[in-house]
Amino acid sequence: QVQLVESGGGLVQAGGSLRLSCAASGSIFGFNVMGWYRQAPGNQRELVAEITARGSTNYAASVKDRFTISRNNAQDTLYLQMNNLKHEDTAVYYCNAKIGRLSPGYWGQGTQVTVSS
Repeated sequence: QVQLVESGGGLVQAGGSLRLSCAASGSIFGFNVMGWYRQAPGNQRELVAEITARGSTNYAASVKDRFTISRNNAQDTLYLQMNNLKHEDTAVYYCNAKIGRLSPGYWGQGTQVTVSS
């Protein structure tokens, strides 16, 4: 059982930046897909960005060119660099790690990101 712990959320003004981290209790080497999801009040959880074990990335259209996902297998940590934040980025951000793309995988507890306009 792997535990994922997110950190780095907070309150930031529009146009600002935050860097989220997701630390795993064990090795992330075996997770073929890791990603960041977010859920705003009243909305469904949505994919923000994902990265494969080979380093291929995929972004939601709304964050492309503003957010960057990366993973450090040596440190068992997933990151999300968020630049030029907008009010609509306000949400709870969750880390996810999957062995197979169709498996539900493991989830973190979430970290709140609030962007003031």
